[in-house]
Amino acid sequence: MAFLQSHPPRQPIFRAPPVVLWLIAVLTALHAVRIWLPPARAQDLAYEYGLVPARYSRAFLESRMADPGTVWDRAVPFVSYMGLHNDWTHLAINCLFCLAFAPIVARRFGAVLFLAFFILCGIAGALTYLAFAWGSDAPVIGASGAISGLMAAALRMLPGQNPWAVPGTARLAPIFSRQMLVFTGALVAINVLMGISGLSIGGETAQVAWQAHLGGFVAGLLLCGPFDALRPRSVGAPLDH
Repeated sequence: MAFLQSHPPRQPIFRAPPVVLWLIAVLTALHAVRIWLPPARAQDLAYEYGLVPARYSRAFLESRMADPGTVWDRAVPFVSYMGLHNDWTHLAINCLFCLAFAPIVARRFGAVLFLAFFILCGIAGALTYLAFAWGSDAPVIGASGAISGLMAAALRMLPGQNPWAVPGTARLAPIFSRQMLVFTGALVAINVLMGISGLSIGGETAQVAWQAHLGGFVAGLLLCGPFDALRPRSVGAPLDH
């Protein structure tokens, strides 16, 4: 006996929330504009809007009689450095990791909290690098610190990804749970190895700001709970903490 069956609904190519796709699109557009510029100007942008630890070292500035700039000039790089990337490989790796972990966070937090979380994790990564590389005149660029924070938050949200879990109501994995400790230990080992060897995930030998990765990851672990408490909930929905 034959039965008429309706065609299954067409699934979107990308399941990521729009805010994630827009974030990736903005990062890609910023990089495309930078490489379109003359090489000298592109390099200048890395120093102007990348995070240069020496900009915050009074001793370094005085020894070279350099102008530290205004407070605004020194504050902007803590955010703007995330929008610059070294090359297409650097950008592609960051975008792939973003596409893997950011949707989990964006679905639970919503667009506004997601972007605020992303920026704060990036700032935490910048502050961590600044503390370890005080006085360095090499600019740090890339969204890896912020994306590491998204990775940490996504891992804490994994229990809510189970098929039987009601979306948005599952508790976050505790920071000191076995799965989080194992993953955190592995991440620390990988980043320290990259920092010592200079070998990046893309297989290229270059200076890796692994401190920013770890700073963003730790910020993601710690900020995930407070941000989760701020996310919108339906009336009568139980708290997760």
